[in-house]
Amino acid sequence: MKKLIVTIFCLSLYVVSAQAQDKSTTAKAPAPTATPAVDEDAGKFKFKEETHDYGEVPEGPLAETDFEFKNVGKKPIIISEAHGSCGCTVPTFPHDPILPKHKGTIHVTYNTNGRVGMISKDVIITSNAQQNPMKLHITGTVKAKPAETKPVQAPPPPAGK
Repeated sequence: MKKLIVTIFCLSLYVVSAQAQDKSTTAKAPAPTATPAVDEDAGKFKFKEETHDYGEVPEGPLAETDFEFKNVGKKPIIISEAHGSCGCTVPTFPHDPILPKHKGTIHVTYNTNGRVGMISKDVIITSNAQQNPMKLHITGTVKAKPAETKPVQAPPPPAGK
């Protein structure tokens, strides 16, 4: 009889705890977030290319490229910020509004010094355009500098000869 009471007690505890967990997880589930509406008249980037491949570049000099774009929207594009995914990637951008049907350029400089190997970096552009944020990519490979070799000198002649 004692075993039966203990078994019923344990079973009821299990059922109560299972129901309590169901209620707590459904009660705490996050509410779905609404996607902000995109202004259909806002400026819109149209880049010639969104990814630039430098190919193989030597270690040391800066690797540079220009991402050209046109505003194909109905309102001016105002770029408020552009930054690279690391300190080695530095973009410069137009600070004046880019009017509809006008062009602009994002200039990107990559510092290859001490960065031998694959390049895979992003440039994030924050603006009032429909594509906000806008992401550009640079890729390539940095080849190591050739090792410096010192000229080999002939040994001095033996003394006394």
